[in-house]
Amino acid sequence: MHRWLWISWGLVLLVAACQPSPATVVYVVVTSTPEVTSSAIPTQSDTLAPQQPTATRVAPTAIIPTAVPGPSATADLFPTETVAQVQVAEQVFENGRMFWVQPVSQIWVMVIDEEGRGTWLRYEDTFVEGDPETDPSITAPEGLIQPERGFGKLWRDNPEIRDSLGWAVTPEFGYISEYEYTPGGTIRNGRFVTGPGSHRLMSLNSEAFCFEEDTSTWQLGC
Repeated sequence: MHRWLWISWGLVLLVAACQPSPATVVYVVVTSTPEVTSSAIPTQSDTLAPQQPTATRVAPTAIIPTAVPGPSATADLFPTETVAQVQVAEQVFENGRMFWVQPVSQIWVMVIDEEGRGTWLRYEDTFVEGDPETDPSITAPEGLIQPERGFGKLWRDNPEIRDSLGWAVTPEFGYISEYEYTPGGTIRNGRFVTGPGSHRLMSLNSEAFCFEEDTSTWQLGC
C-alpha cells in the first residue's frame, strides 16, 4: 500500500463494456483491494534472469483480462485491446522513475539508457504496514530525496537499482492513469497463441510511456 498526495480524485466505479465481436473493450478498474487471479490474467515468461537476489523480477502481466468471446471461431482467435483507468503512484529519480501499479501490486522501474527510452524492470511490491518507511542512517544530498515505503524498500535493498536510478528528485504522487494493453501473438495451426504485448501508461504530467514485453524496454511518447 502507498500513502500519496492525492489531487482531488473521487471514487471511480467499475464499468465494463464488451461487444459480441472483436472490438476494443473498455474497463474502468480502480479498487482498494484488487481481486485478480493468475488464471484470469494472460502472462508472458520473462526471459531475463533476476538481477538481484533480494528482489524477484516478475513476468509481464496484463492488468485486466483481454480475451473476449466472440460469436465465431475466427473471432475467438484474437484477444482484444484493453483500455482502463487504474490507480498508480509515480516518483521521478535522477536517472529514471518508478511506477506502482495498483491492480497487479507491482513496481515498474524505468532506467534511462538514452533520451526518451531505456530498460523496464518489474518487481512485486513486498512492502507491508509495519516495515520501516525509510532508513534514518541514509542522508540524501541537498535537494534530493530518499524514497519511502514500497519504492524505498526496493531501492534500499537493491544496490543495482539504487545505483541505476540515483536519488529521487520528486515526492511520490498518487493519481489515476489511463492504461492500455495491446496483446501480441501469432497464429499457429489455426489458433491464436499469445505473445509479448505492449503496455501504455500516463505520467502525472500526462506523458505517455509504452512498455514492451518482448524487449523489457520503455519508450516515451508512444
